[in-house]
Amino acid sequence: MHPAFSVLFLTTLIGAGQGLFLALFSVEAYSEFGLVPAPGSDFFAIGSLLSLVLLGLGLFASFFHLGRPERAWRTATKWRTSWLSREVIVLPAFMGIVVLYGAAHWLQFNPPLAVLPGDNFVLLTVLLGILGTLVAFALFVSTAMIYAAVKFLQEWHSPLTVVNYTLLGAASGFTLATALAAWADTGLVPFLAGWAIILTLLGLGSRVASLIRNARIKPKSTLQTAIGVKHPTIQQKSQGFMGGSFNTREFFHHRSPGFLRAMKWIFLIAAFAIPVALLALAMMMTVDPTSVLIAAFVIQYLGLLAERWFFFAQANHPQNLYYQSVS
Repeated sequence: MHPAFSVLFLTTLIGAGQGLFLALFSVEAYSEFGLVPAPGSDFFAIGSLLSLVLLGLGLFASFFHLGRPERAWRTATKWRTSWLSREVIVLPAFMGIVVLYGAAHWLQFNPPLAVLPGDNFVLLTVLLGILGTLVAFALFVSTAMIYAAVKFLQEWHSPLTVVNYTLLGAASGFTLATALAAWADTGLVPFLAGWAIILTLLGLGSRVASLIRNARIKPKSTLQTAIGVKHPTIQQKSQGFMGGSFNTREFFHHRSPGFLRAMKWIFLIAAFAIPVALLALAMMMTVDPTSVLIAAFVIQYLGLLAERWFFFAQANHPQNLYYQSVS
C-alpha cells in the first residue's frame, strides 16, 4: 500500500496522547496507595494539556487524507458497522475526558478556584481517570481495527495489529511522561521509565512476532485468480495502458525491496533499541536526565513514524497481482 503521511501522523500522535494519559492516571492511582511519590496537581494538568495537544494534532492531520473534509461529520453515522465511524466518535469523547481530567487537577492547583473538598476532588479525578482509561483502550481498538478488519490484506488481518497499536502508543506515551516527570522534578522517573522500558520491550516482542507472521504468509490470491486464467505459466509483458492510474499509485508504495528492509531495521532500532538504552541510562544518571529523556521520546516517535510507514507499505493489495509493480 502507498502510505498517506497524514495517517502516519494521525495514528502515532493520538497513540502517544493516549499513552501519556494512561501514564498520568497510573501515577495518580499508584500515588493514592503510597507506592510512588505524589506529584503536584500541576503535573497532571500540564500532562493533560500535552496529551490534548497530541490528540488535537492527530485529529488535525486526519483532515488531510479526506477527499471532502467538509463532509467529515458523516463518517460518524455508520458506527454500527464501521470501525472508522467508531474512531470518529471515540476520539472527540476521549479528548473531552482529558480536558475534564486536566481541568479538575488545574482547579486543585489553584486554591482560589477550587470548588470541591479534597476527598470529593480525589473521587472525581479517579472516576475521570477510570473512564478515560476505558475510552483510551476503546480508541486503541477502534483505530487498529480499521486495518485489522480488512480481511483481504493478510498482513493487517491479525490480532497482532491491535496489540501493536496499543503497546506502541502506550510505550511512546510513557516515555513522554517520563520526560515530563524529570522536567517537573517529581521523583517519578524510575517508576515511569521502568514502565516505559517494559512497554517498549513488549511492543518489540509483538512487532517482531507480526514481522515473522507476515514473512510466512501464503497469499490466498494468485496471478491466475487475479485475471481469471488457469494457465500454469503467466507472465505480464505490458501494463495495458500508457501511464499510471489511481490503482498503480495508491495501492503500491513504489519502493525497492532493499528500501523496505532498510526501513524495517531503522524502526526496530529507533523505536525500540535506542529508547530502551536512553531510558535505562536516565534511570542511572545522578544529574538531571530531562534532555536524555526528551531525546528518547523524539527518537522513539520518529521510529514509530518509520514503523507505521512500514506497516502500511508491507500490506500487499491483491490488485497488485494484476498491475504488479509497473507504474
